[in-house]
Amino acid sequence: MFENLTDRLNGVFKQLSRRGKLSDKDVDTAMREVRLALLEADVHYSVVKDFVSRVRERAVGQEVSKALNPAQQVIKIVNEELIATLGEPERLDLSGPKPRLIMLVGLQGSGKTTAAGKLARLLRSQGERVMLVAADPYRPAAITQLQTLGERLNVPVFSEDGVTPPNLAVHALQKGELGGYSVLILDTAGRSQLDDQLMEELQAIVNRVNIPEVLLVVDAMIGQEAVNIASGFRESIPLTGLVLTKIDGDARGGAAISIRSVTGVPIKFLGTGESLDAIEVFDPGRLSSRILGMGDVLGLIERAEATFDEQTAREQAERMVSGEFTLQDFADQLRQVRSMGPIGQLLGMLPGGMGQIANQVDPQAAENQLKQTEAIISSMTLGERRNPKILNASRRRRIARGSGTEVQDVNRLLKQFKQAQRMLKSLGKSKMRGIPRIFG
Repeated sequence: MFENLTDRLNGVFKQLSRRGKLSDKDVDTAMREVRLALLEADVHYSVVKDFVSRVRERAVGQEVSKALNPAQQVIKIVNEELIATLGEPERLDLSGPKPRLIMLVGLQGSGKTTAAGKLARLLRSQGERVMLVAADPYRPAAITQLQTLGERLNVPVFSEDGVTPPNLAVHALQKGELGGYSVLILDTAGRSQLDDQLMEELQAIVNRVNIPEVLLVVDAMIGQEAVNIASGFRESIPLTGLVLTKIDGDARGGAAISIRSVTGVPIKFLGTGESLDAIEVFDPGRLSSRILGMGDVLGLIERAEATFDEQTAREQAERMVSGEFTLQDFADQLRQVRSMGPIGQLLGMLPGGMGQIANQVDPQAAENQLKQTEAIISSMTLGERRNPKILNASRRRRIARGSGTEVQDVNRLLKQFKQAQRMLKSLGKSKMRGIPRIFG
């Protein structure tokens, strides 16, 4: 995410850190590089101009000149101004009479239908009773796609043949009221480009039913065009928020940084991948940290909390420090880590130096290594996983054949596991020695 911009900004900060006290010339040079980095990232020119101006004004002031570490102070200013540019976070308005309607709008290919499924999953996890509404009668298989997502999520999908979208919205609201649903998500039709027919239909829906949330779904990877699309929709219908999809594939970051400043519409959600759990509530501080290469520790923690079973994790931790950690425990942990998302995304969320080291790791190679490790352990019997000491030469050959690997790969994994086991056991003993003996 935003790799190109992150690398450029880190290069600027590295140059600043090599100097002691910063002169106005040093700041001007740095701001010139920041400006170029943002423009290359496809950030809107007016946003770049205002941003650089605000940062420079603060960077040549007393808060930097009197700082113990001027370079770090400049980074702090850049972070604060980037957060201000991204805009204050705003949450969905789910107050008032139920069901509350959320209408998703956007052009074809922006990811509306998938976003509807992701949003349904997220809101249901928060205790809402959700129904999806197929309000796109034009695109072939649009209703089928939404129904497939509904089946995967166990969320009902409302649809009617031969009914116009405005009337469908009215019928869906009646169905939602009778069924006791708290949230209805309308997946509306898109077009290949902005046109009067599309806008008139969306306006008709808004006029027929009360829709407190109208979210524009826009592809972050199209950069500056995303800002233009948002501006076009905002002129015709009352947008309340934005869902930026494919943010994980955006190496530049222009749309995310520009769109709030230019349109005035708040970003509410980020689509971070293809899976139905790959959606985040927008947080400008966390996104700024990622852009500046500081990682997103909170995001990692949240993913871990959503994935790891607390009781199992506690039992595994106790076995670790007691030296009883087995290959079965290791396999369970690998599965949990992989369910948190693509390894490339997780590496990109690591902070500081760890994040810089992670940038040198090939995500695909790391993913392949995890898959290989899982395959090797899966080819073992339960007894072998619990007691690797019984793995003689013939067993290792069988495991290699079963996992599609070489015996050397099996041996390497077992050696790494033994080293980790010894280290964990040693840590456990040192921890115990540090505990005061208060009983006899």
